[in-house]
Amino acid sequence: MKSSSLVTTVAIATLFSIGERVEAALVNLGPGSFTPAATAIDFSTPGINGSTNPIYNFTGLPGIGDITVSFGGHFAGQTISGGFPNTITGTPTGPLSLVTDDGYDVFITDDGAPGATSPILSGSPTFNGPISILFSTPVAAVGLKGGFFDAIGGTTIEAFNGSGVSLGSITNSTLGFEFYGLFDNTGNNISGLSFYITGDEPAGFEIDDLTFGSASVVLVPEPETYAMLLTGLGLLGFMAYRRKQNA
Repeated sequence: MKSSSLVTTVAIATLFSIGERVEAALVNLGPGSFTPAATAIDFSTPGINGSTNPIYNFTGLPGIGDITVSFGGHFAGQTISGGFPNTITGTPTGPLSLVTDDGYDVFITDDGAPGATSPILSGSPTFNGPISILFSTPVAAVGLKGGFFDAIGGTTIEAFNGSGVSLGSITNSTLGFEFYGLFDNTGNNISGLSFYITGDEPAGFEIDDLTFGSASVVLVPEPETYAMLLTGLGLLGFMAYRRKQNA
């Protein structure tokens, strides 16, 4: 069994600025963002339906309860196009659901790239197709390892709520492998993620070491430290749909 990447997973948090709530602004909170109570999938074992579009069941998770984590190429309402590589266009329809019967499978395989920890999960075609993740019960935090990246800003990771509304997106900011996390401190609101190529990424990507849970398994700084994170680490992300609604 591969070692867990919990201590190196990056969390991306909802931030607070002085006098104003900033929804879903993405910053790097540093290593060790998940506690040992977080749940991890490293693809060392196939899902309950095998190695293609795997499905994993968990029971009694802190702050979540029972949950099924499913993997596929895209969500209903989205379209896969491009050929090689493939990308995602369109907006998911609610309630959020995976499409797994159109040939754009995701599958567990091996990778010999430097830093890869096989087995990993790939989209179709190999390393050049999108990967989407569905949580049957919403979670507050998701972390994963993505790569191997040969270009900056060539891939996008986007989060959705259960109605298919985007909670925001970021692009890769380093070459090689990079750890990501999405965290919403307002509660369990993340029902799905899509990870897909949106720019120049000549060798494609994979994912590994998926980590998730409720806010209780995330080590989050106190709200008054968020402004310092914005200053010291820089804003990496976007303003979420909910802020627009609030405005």
